[in-house]
Amino acid sequence: MKHLLATVAWMTVLPVPGSLQPSPVARADGARIIARVPLAGALVGALVVAVAWSAHAAGLPTVLVGALAVGAAALLTRGMHLDGSADCVDGLGSYGSPERARQIMRQGTVGPFGAAALALLLIAESAAIGGLADRGGWLAIGVAVGASRVAAVLGCRRGWSPSNPDGFGALTAGTQGLPSQALWVTVALAVAIPAVPGRPWQGPLAVGLALLFAGLAMRHCVRRFGGVSGDVLGFGIEIAAVIALIGLCVA
Repeated sequence: MKHLLATVAWMTVLPVPGSLQPSPVARADGARIIARVPLAGALVGALVVAVAWSAHAAGLPTVLVGALAVGAAALLTRGMHLDGSADCVDGLGSYGSPERARQIMRQGTVGPFGAAALALLLIAESAAIGGLADRGGWLAIGVAVGASRVAAVLGCRRGWSPSNPDGFGALTAGTQGLPSQALWVTVALAVAIPAVPGRPWQGPLAVGLALLFAGLAMRHCVRRFGGVSGDVLGFGIEIAAVIALIGLCVA
């Protein structure tokens, strides 16, 4: 239970009394926390659905429904996945050495590559959520957001080392074996079956492709940056979320 509470505390802004703090946590604890990230993702997905449903019920325009839902997710997660995505794109766009790319990612500012990618990501996610809300696709929205967190488990696969000697990546990189990854992928595909009424294949296909592309993107980042970091995991989560949302929007 303490690791589940720690996962919620790490992945959201919710106050969780008695949870583990990042600094003194051992890698064994980091492994257990990462293995529970999809559970925290389900919590984020529920909030996104609640905000989207409320905005839609209030008669707000489609684009505003999506924007408010995406904004709520960013607030709940401290915007760390969005920040990680922007940092990764800036690092990838530098075309420098791995050391130079990591230096750019640690600067704490968003460059032109990251800003452009962030704008495109937010527009795509907002439009997709708004479109699904118009169709009453509440389950599809929750599944896409929740299942995207499985990317964090995939990004901590064994064989990938941390890009930095400290930080989130040092606690979690290389901690997840095939059983944990297979379990969460299977769960994500299973819960996606009823996401699109009348099309039991579309949900698993959208989620499967989302996790596949997220895994490939993180693999490229690992090669480019010399290892895994929290930014890379956030990048994978956001890629999985937007691809799953788009896939579930296809009529």
